[in-house]
Amino acid sequence: MNVYSRNALILGFGLLLGVMLAVGHGVWADRDAGARDYSGLPLDEVRSLSEVFGKIKENYVEDVADKDLLENAIRGMLTGLDPHSTYLDKDAFQELRVGTTGEFGGLGIVVGMEDGFVKVVSPIDDTPAQRAGIKAGDLIIRLDDTPVKGMTLDDAVKRMRGPAGTDITLTVVREGVDKPFKVTVTRDRIRVKSVKSRVLEPGYGYVRITQFQERTGKELRDAIGKLKKDSEGNIKGLVLDLRNNPGGLLDAAVAVSDTFLDQGVIVSVRGRGKETQMTHQASPQDMLSQSPMVVLVNAGSASASEIVAGALQDHKRGIIMGQRTFGKGSVQTVVPLGNNTALKLTTARYYTPSDRSIQAEGIVPDIALDDFQVAMRKKSEFEPIKEADLSGHLDNGNKKKDKGAAPQGKGKPKSGAEPLEGDEPEQSLAESDYFLYEALNLLKGLHLLSAR
Repeated sequence: MNVYSRNALILGFGLLLGVMLAVGHGVWADRDAGARDYSGLPLDEVRSLSEVFGKIKENYVEDVADKDLLENAIRGMLTGLDPHSTYLDKDAFQELRVGTTGEFGGLGIVVGMEDGFVKVVSPIDDTPAQRAGIKAGDLIIRLDDTPVKGMTLDDAVKRMRGPAGTDITLTVVREGVDKPFKVTVTRDRIRVKSVKSRVLEPGYGYVRITQFQERTGKELRDAIGKLKKDSEGNIKGLVLDLRNNPGGLLDAAVAVSDTFLDQGVIVSVRGRGKETQMTHQASPQDMLSQSPMVVLVNAGSASASEIVAGALQDHKRGIIMGQRTFGKGSVQTVVPLGNNTALKLTTARYYTPSDRSIQAEGIVPDIALDDFQVAMRKKSEFEPIKEADLSGHLDNGNKKKDKGAAPQGKGKPKSGAEPLEGDEPEQSLAESDYFLYEALNLLKGLHLLSAR
């Protein structure tokens, strides 16, 4: 029986806690698949394990349930192998499934903990929480009648999740509001989008992938289709942002890579047995028609993100910019056990198209950037003197006037002048996201070079 089902390889490296979860996902394997080469229990070692079990039951200062001891033994076996092999109890297994699909019953908020309370990082667009008026920065101090103080974030998330159509009452503390107030929110099916996109400048698109889920490939194609429409079919260049993307499904990584490649190997997977040998090939279609690409990565780009970056780098399809990536080049298989538990077991390594393993090394960017923040220099109130400012300067001989020039005294204030009342100075792209600023400049240069 084949261990691997095509849409199951895990490439993330952990589970995120929050109302929006999900990073590591993997191959769903048959329960009996691991028995092929099984040669029986090592009896002497099993006797030692049984003896330790008995001594703990007999002598430990407190009574310990058999189930807890055995689960701890299983966890010990797996954590001793590598950082990504682990035992998934019922709750962890369910969280893994949620992360794979990106759908769950809940409120639609990204949360964290602050001073023992649940803090709303941001409400997700068009979700029950947003429609109920929950705002970023709100502190949730009660869930129904239960105080949040003393709960773990995981416990709070479990209480906020639930079947669509059911209600939960949140007691909220908000800055600027004198006292806590209650908000009743009706849960709904939440679908977390893994792809976000926008036009940076006319003709230059931006796509961010936050994690690799079942629908990521389709969401990416839809996003590029919209960017093409917004750019009247002419995309001069694209920034693909994989920063702080911890990974996800192998099939999603393959689909993302295939969106920009039209031939060749995307990734190879190799384990101990023949059934673990896989090679994924690109199909003959590039949605961007070879328009220039810059791929942003950093130390938080892991696993599936590294597959995409490695494939595009090896095929010279995109320029990788940023910082060396995390370096997770292994694949995990999820093996279901009884009672809705499972093992997440490392079963293979993956290799980029040039047959390199990035395990514990990562993807080295083509252009390295240091992680620092840019502050704009304060402009002088005096404009530099130019030829046109000199008294009696020669005319340039061009007859036509600039029709787009604003009449004197109208339009935006000159450099160094105070903004008009009610206007807020915009933060430049270099200040808000230096990596993206550099990527956009590089795209412009590549477009100009190709046009010449």
